[in-house]
Amino acid sequence: MSTDRLQLDDFPFRRRVSTRWTDNDVYGHVNNAVYYHYFDSVINAWLIEEGGLDIHQGDVVGFIVRSECDYFAPVSYPGDVEIGVAVARLGNSSVTYSVGLFKPGEASACALARMVHVFVRTADNTPVPMPVPIRQALERLVHPRHAG
Repeated sequence: MSTDRLQLDDFPFRRRVSTRWTDNDVYGHVNNAVYYHYFDSVINAWLIEEGGLDIHQGDVVGFIVRSECDYFAPVSYPGDVEIGVAVARLGNSSVTYSVGLFKPGEASACALARMVHVFVRTADNTPVPMPVPIRQALERLVHPRHAG
């Protein structure tokens, strides 16, 4: 993954998330694994709100099949973080997200991640083409700084 420091403005969708007491580890900062909770929650919020994804009774859901993250600066509780999401690659049944974690008011990322969703039929977990409303929502997140 490129460590080219993307800026908050490079992410078409952004959502603020509050850190929680339990997010901090023994070192006094949010544990690295918790970042993935934030990323997954914000990505799914977009898919539910803008793409009509029904995570409880829908015929199709997205499974994260790959993820990686570069960490540049710690964050900690109490406080908020801003998560930015863009689409780096849009396939037939998969999408690669570029995700950034930022401290409010700061342009440079504390962490940059790539995550891949594969859309599957809930009945048998086999890959299927993503539904049109989800594809249309994801097309709005494509940003040229994230391609590749």
